[in-house]
Amino acid sequence: MTHLPARGSDPTSSWDAAQHMVETGKAAHQRAIAVSAVHKHPGMTSNELSKLCTLGRHQIARRLPECAELVKGPQRACTVTGHKAVTWYVAGSQQVAA
Repeated sequence: MTHLPARGSDPTSSWDAAQHMVETGKAAHQRAIAVSAVHKHPGMTSNELSKLCTLGRHQIARRLPECAELVKGPQRACTVTGHKAVTWYVAGSQQVAA
């Protein structure tokens, strides 16, 4: 069975939506957009990345952790919100700083 991007505590409507995202290929398409955005703009937060690609803030925030090619970087103040947020990098990149 394919892993669905929903938590065990989520209501059945979330599981239905997750299944739809996987079956239609929308989740894979969004992951591809997220990976491309991080390749072009490493070290940005999900909110910053959402301003630079076609995904909304919540869409990209959901997809980034699903991308095996990407890793979390250090937290810093987001330029959009001013709050601390995780940054994202390409796995194996020498740009990842602790």
